[in-house]
Amino acid sequence: MDGGFCTVKELDWSAGRLAPTPTGRLHLGHALTFFTAHQRARQTGGSLFLRIEDLDRQRCRRHFVREAVDDLKWLGLDWDGAPVFQSERKRLYLEAWQRLRDGGFIYPCVRSRREVSVLAPHSDEAVFPISWRASVEDALLYESPAGVNWRFRVPEGRVVVFKDQHFGHIQKTALEDFGDFLVWNRDDIPAYELSVVVDDLEMGITEVVRGADLLTSTARQILLYEALGGQAPAWFHSPLVCDSLGQRLAKRSGGLALRDLRAKGMSPAQVLELAAANVLNSG
Repeated sequence: MDGGFCTVKELDWSAGRLAPTPTGRLHLGHALTFFTAHQRARQTGGSLFLRIEDLDRQRCRRHFVREAVDDLKWLGLDWDGAPVFQSERKRLYLEAWQRLRDGGFIYPCVRSRREVSVLAPHSDEAVFPISWRASVEDALLYESPAGVNWRFRVPEGRVVVFKDQHFGHIQKTALEDFGDFLVWNRDDIPAYELSVVVDDLEMGITEVVRGADLLTSTARQILLYEALGGQAPAWFHSPLVCDSLGQRLAKRSGGLALRDLRAKGMSPAQVLELAAANVLNSG
């Protein structure tokens, strides 16, 4: 990146990452996604990195980190180098925040999450009204992001198009499918969208493998890559795994955590077979 806030590492032509969030135990869906990421990286002779996404101090726990590492190894997955912890990388996120602020891409937001959510109570995502935006001049008054939410100003009507290696052609329209999104939380924690883009740029990630529930996030993140002067990676969104009721898995899903399945005597191969047999038909 021109005059960038980080140095992109010189890596193999292919580099992927495993990126668990230690807010609970890994489940069947994680097993399928992480196995896919590992397989795709190793088949190309590329590098694979482990990144612990532990920015949420309220919910992340160290014992979940230990369990995740143990579960990944039990699945037969390996990675290159020592794990990277997001909680140790705040300087990079602050530099990105400053660059976005100076470029007029983000603004401070005093609206609460509840105010936004009531705009579309029965929808997956409420589109943030452009009438609630603050000005570029307001943003420049802040020396740091702490104490207020910060949102990315999406280009009105911009159609974000990308090719997913699993689902094919994906198209999302700004201010229709998604609106101005958070890049920094008022409790002084970088939001998911910003932190993963900064990390993937700095780590030299060339392909991101993750769940299909993040397809809209990918459209948002492509706008961040552009704003930061970086090149977006290739994308592979794994189909989601469902439970016995046909609902997609969450970390609170009882009985389908890898720890529980291991305790029942299932092998890694059996776990992966079970995950593959319970994928949802679409993203």
